[in-house]
Amino acid sequence: MKIYQDITPKQKQILRFIQNKIIHEGKPPTIREIACWFGFKSTGTVRDYLRALAQKGYIKITPNKARAIELIKAVALRIPILGHIPAGRPELIYEEVDNYFAIDELLPSSEKEIFALRIKGDSLIEKGIFEGDLAIVKKQQIASDGDIVAARLLDNNETTVKIFRNKNNSIYLEPANKNFSPIHKEFNIIGKVIAILRKL
Repeated sequence: MKIYQDITPKQKQILRFIQNKIIHEGKPPTIREIACWFGFKSTGTVRDYLRALAQKGYIKITPNKARAIELIKAVALRIPILGHIPAGRPELIYEEVDNYFAIDELLPSSEKEIFALRIKGDSLIEKGIFEGDLAIVKKQQIASDGDIVAARLLDNNETTVKIFRNKNNSIYLEPANKNFSPIHKEFNIIGKVIAILRKL
């Protein structure tokens, strides 16, 4: 059974609120905090939702405890979207979290060093990567020839996404568009692109 298919939209919202509290604050919310957040006039309404989530195996409730909620099933992995990354001319990327992209059961929960970047430009169109796509990047400092990577150019601290090339004792960044030239500058690899997502 796929996670979340057996719960109502409101139950899902409450479950995500619980998970977000645990992720960002290290502790679950109280029943009163849930009631306040969702505008419930009675904590009894919250208890009914929590009881339903417990019966379906998503949470465990410990009686007579202020923060009595414990997650049972794996929560959705939330990947931070750090803004735009150019697939055209290199451009500075500011590491500010624009939003979060939630992925359920797509990546193992142990993968903590993963983030998303929104593609800008068209230098990788021959690889089927277009402006507006989300590049899912695993943080790492090494790559193999042919990997698509996010890299920071050392001369101006600008960041781009390109194909990593290591040929004939030459290391450079290669576009997948005949209208762009390879980048033969010193750079650091930020991470390897492991998936491309497109909103249809």
